[in-house]
Amino acid sequence: MLKKKRHEFILEALQKNGTVSVTDIVEKLNVSDMTVRRDLTELEDDGALKRVHGGAISQDKYPKKELSHDDKKVINIHEKTRIALKAIDLINEDDIIFMGPGTTMEIMAQNLDQINCQIYTNCLPVFQTLIEKDIEVYLLGGRIKRNTQAFNGYLTLSVLENLKFHKAFFSANAVNDNSVMTATIEEGKTQARALDNSTEKYLLLDSSKVGKEDFFTYYQLDEVTSVIINDDVEHQYQEIVKHTNTLLVE
Repeated sequence: MLKKKRHEFILEALQKNGTVSVTDIVEKLNVSDMTVRRDLTELEDDGALKRVHGGAISQDKYPKKELSHDDKKVINIHEKTRIALKAIDLINEDDIIFMGPGTTMEIMAQNLDQINCQIYTNCLPVFQTLIEKDIEVYLLGGRIKRNTQAFNGYLTLSVLENLKFHKAFFSANAVNDNSVMTATIEEGKTQARALDNSTEKYLLLDSSKVGKEDFFTYYQLDEVTSVIINDDVEHQYQEIVKHTNTLLVE
């Protein structure tokens, strides 16, 4: 089995259960003990988990290190796809749209069919996907954050200041009570500027992010038009619905 698939299995098991054992992974993936231990070490180096005797546990709800782009791409992929497809249904002809960074945004771009609209993004993978389609797309440049492949900083903010959007689609690393959070101040300020300049604001959020915390609060849930979230965990839904409209994805 390819390393990427093994990492995907480990991260999804941690997301679901909070812990994994070396023995369990060896049996389910039919790989060697040494291979599993090497995988766990690599994922720990990326900040995705914490090694313990006989296996690994998930990180605390406050992450010590943001997950890499590759790690994020394999976590909750099915939920993210359902959420992205729901978001696409909200796009109309002639819309001017902002799409922020994040793996859910990338899935949204991959599934977006040809439509007469303008899309602005500071996310390099989103831009690279959309430029291959017959869609009018603009990349907002600046200083790139390699971990998320997103552009931020003074140049990005300067351009965003003069743009107005019909709709903004964005994601977050964590949502707790009314706070929407991300890992860095620069990235948060970029998202906030785009959201402030958008008539409608849609937060694409898989339920694993609810009740977590991160470094920088850049927006409030009660300022968001709707949260698009998977409906498989009831208590996450109850926490979100206290503050804003919620579009549940079955």
